[in-house]
Amino acid sequence: MYEGYLEALHEELPKVRVVIDRFHVAKAYREGLDDLRKREMKRLKAQLSESEFKQLKGSLWAVRKRREDLNEAQTQVLNLLLEHSPDLKTAYVLREELTAIFDEPISKNVAQAKLRQWIERVIVNGVKCFDGFIKTLKRLWEPITNYFVSRKNSAFVEGLNNKIKVLKRRCYGLFNLKHFFQRLYLDLNGYRLFCIHPPYLA
Repeated sequence: MYEGYLEALHEELPKVRVVIDRFHVAKAYREGLDDLRKREMKRLKAQLSESEFKQLKGSLWAVRKRREDLNEAQTQVLNLLLEHSPDLKTAYVLREELTAIFDEPISKNVAQAKLRQWIERVIVNGVKCFDGFIKTLKRLWEPITNYFVSRKNSAFVEGLNNKIKVLKRRCYGLFNLKHFFQRLYLDLNGYRLFCIHPPYLA
């Protein structure tokens, strides 16, 4: 979302459709909710008894994960936290609504209309934790909503970059570039090429 990248794209590739990756959009609005969670946890630590506050242990992942991905213990923590914090509950519901918009197979025009409605609901509910994200959304309205044209993302590239970073740490002290690329090739294709019986069939 850095302005410099966008300017470089417009200068070098003026005719392409610029798309802000969904991963970076989600990261931006989820950070707003996470900041609110931290503030609410501080407030609750001062207000609740030690035993009551202890029941909220694990709230970080309970809030960050999608509800359908939570296990039973995380679901209990989430429900208890939202019960103690009405402000967080409202923001949490709004975050889930926004994620649902990006999950829908809808056109760009429909998505823009739904995003405007979402912004209105945030304002009406007096939720402030998304203020920074809404400013970003308005500033990058076209590149962000261009995602809905073909719903492409850079998940593969993000995953590959992460794999390379992990490999760099594992290969610390390996100075031969050819050997490094051999290791990368094996990490990406080793099982497919050399494993006669995949682990799940053994």
